[in-house]
Amino acid sequence: MRLRSHAVLLVLAILVLPLRAFAQAPVTYRVSFPAPEHHYAQIEVTFPNVPGETLETRMSRSSPGRYAVHEYAKNVFELQAFDGKGKALIAARPNPYQWDVAGHDGTVRIVYKIYGDHVDGTYLAIDPTHAHINMPATLLWARGFDSRSVRITFEPPKNSSWVPATQLYTTDDPWTFTAPNLQYLMDSPTELSAQTIRTFKVRGGDGKEQTIRAAIHHDAGDIEIDQYVAGAEKIVKEHAAVFGELPDFEPGYYTFLGDYVPWGGGDGMEHRNSTVVAAPVSLRMPGMVTNVLDTVSHEFFHAWNVERIRPKTLEPFNFEEANMSGELWLAEGFTQYYGSLIMARSGLSKREEEVADLARAAVSVINHPGRQFRSAVQMSQLAPFTDAARSIDKTNHSITFISYYTYGCAVALALDLTLRDRSNGAITLDDYMQAMWRVHGKPGGPQPGLVGKPYTLADARARLAEVSGDRAFADEFFDQYVEGREVADYARLLLRAGYVMRKRNAGAAWLGPVNQLDASGTINSLLPWGSPLFDAGLDQGDVIIDVEGKAMASGVLQAAIKTRTPGDRLRVTFKRRGGATGTASITLKEDPSLDIVSVESTGVTLTADQKTFRESWLGSKAK
Repeated sequence: MRLRSHAVLLVLAILVLPLRAFAQAPVTYRVSFPAPEHHYAQIEVTFPNVPGETLETRMSRSSPGRYAVHEYAKNVFELQAFDGKGKALIAARPNPYQWDVAGHDGTVRIVYKIYGDHVDGTYLAIDPTHAHINMPATLLWARGFDSRSVRITFEPPKNSSWVPATQLYTTDDPWTFTAPNLQYLMDSPTELSAQTIRTFKVRGGDGKEQTIRAAIHHDAGDIEIDQYVAGAEKIVKEHAAVFGELPDFEPGYYTFLGDYVPWGGGDGMEHRNSTVVAAPVSLRMPGMVTNVLDTVSHEFFHAWNVERIRPKTLEPFNFEEANMSGELWLAEGFTQYYGSLIMARSGLSKREEEVADLARAAVSVINHPGRQFRSAVQMSQLAPFTDAARSIDKTNHSITFISYYTYGCAVALALDLTLRDRSNGAITLDDYMQAMWRVHGKPGGPQPGLVGKPYTLADARARLAEVSGDRAFADEFFDQYVEGREVADYARLLLRAGYVMRKRNAGAAWLGPVNQLDASGTINSLLPWGSPLFDAGLDQGDVIIDVEGKAMASGVLQAAIKTRTPGDRLRVTFKRRGGATGTASITLKEDPSLDIVSVESTGVTLTADQKTFRESWLGSKAK
């Protein structure tokens, strides 16, 4: 892939001019909240030692962990520019995302307001209860200052009880923080609120102890917060056991930035030394703490996988355009797999529930029509159009796209069970992730926030060859299930652990997803490619008006299917947009729906080998 110009400039700035960059005065920000009830912040940023005649300042168009374009400049208003002596300067707009400032005296100070009222891992949200800050959605930055250090001061509203939580480096002033470079700054979400902050320490397999913080904006009580922190600690310990150690968290700790209020938003977003975990709920609701810990589990695995074990396609992250990667099946999908697996290993959820979730990912890939069009790699490359992307035109993604979370989770399940199966439990997916960590993650980078040895698809394949000791196996697995569109024999693999994958309605006739038809016979959504209705030429918007000469009504179609078997034909009359009518002869197929159940639930006794396999897979690894 051709290196992007922004990436080339960043690499040169880091490798060629680091001493000069660090010798220069830092970029400084002051972030205040004059009227939080109106959901805006005021930002003052000063760029000293500006080289050249014109300073090109930008709002980001994308954010770490998101791969689509989000156009943060749309929320900027009342922007003014000044030189170092306070003289007003003109801020020209060459494009929607940029302000060019010329005529300066070597210093440029810009003051602006920015609106934000959306809680998740991508945007800015401000109200009287808190400021939930995603840096790319908030801070203007300048080209050519990528490796310049940063100093940022927050000013809470008067008489507020807000306190800060962030992965930014602390200073003697509790409201002032620093970042070593632009990449680290933009990867450092910050929560300002009357939040509860708890800490605990976890020792990795290497004996090194690390501090973990839970900073929680909530409306719950101490009992729920205690339960949340205890669950987070179990999760951290189990994840550390996968890799044998915790990463070195640069500010000296890792922070869970939890936002759990009914009026908030929902999301999980990974960052190098922290994560945003949010849900529009109250933790006081019965069972809610356990429910939200599933996202905590997923996001903490990212501290290794994608933040440090990082695809080369995402390093360094480009803030000026969408970021495309063919490795998200591993970066996100394997994380999805471990998020569920760790919930089972930690005992925070029932094993059968987590196995069912993992198996459902496999079933989704097995039966989804999109697999005939795109591999796991190609699904990953579609992220700029599917990862919280916005569009108003219709797409057919519902029948041609499988989420790389789901696809990658299914690949991880297949690889874990296959490695265990072929080695009698001696080699597992944990060993593969340790190899990826050892070669690509742990070596570190030239500066905090940068990865020195990001991996390629070929690297991921090579690590599997090393771990398995079988290059032919690694090549076959990647050729078939990662870059190819085949699926593993999940039924056989799951049976090794004592789980049965079986047809839900064996021998039953299937027309397609009849739940997509309303009572009037209208097909309300796109039909799966290859389903009987699709093959007969029907699609979204068509209206079935009779079935075998019987007027369409509630239950008529289902009753007709019930009396038939796969291979039988069903004749329907339908009306198409514009009023034209037609007939179709539909060849029924066997219902492809699959269920996953334990062998015990079928009345069969679990064997000793199955019990050992299951325990090795799902049992706790933390000591």
